[in-house]
Amino acid sequence: MTRYTALPITEAALKELRANDDAGRAMRPFTATDDAAVGSPLRCCLRPIEEGEQVALVSYAPLRRWAAETGADPGAYDEQGPVFIHAEDCGGPAADRTGHPFARPGALRTLRRYDARGHIAGGRLLEIPADDPTAGIDAALDEAFAHPEVVLVHVRAVEYGCLHFAVERP
Repeated sequence: MTRYTALPITEAALKELRANDDAGRAMRPFTATDDAAVGSPLRCCLRPIEEGEQVALVSYAPLRRWAAETGADPGAYDEQGPVFIHAEDCGGPAADRTGHPFARPGALRTLRRYDARGHIAGGRLLEIPADDPTAGIDAALDEAFAHPEVVLVHVRAVEYGCLHFAVERP
């Protein structure tokens, strides 16, 4: 069992993203097929895309949205990137989900740390360990939150830089 809660994109943000994404573009849903997105991470329900699902690739600005909720001012640290979401409401992550989402052994992740202002407060590269992916990610999060100024961590894919999930200080 993980000590940290992976946060999906909020329902309020999903509603907005399904109309216009954070770059101002209208959502363009498509059906996932073997060669188009199947297995990619869904940030609405924190699981991989299955063949035949209606999904969309949208531009998402997680730090900007967090800052709007908390009153932070990330300044130049504000950024946006691509994420997959279901084209319609999916109900969010399964209640019986265990471990961290997208914790494929050997996958490379960056854990980017943010302070209360929304400024980057460090980070690290993590290769998800094969023997216990959950413990490996928990240890990297322990390291991040050992710094008292860190209030938020984004876990991102190295290959595309996209957000996999966020974790707030417990």
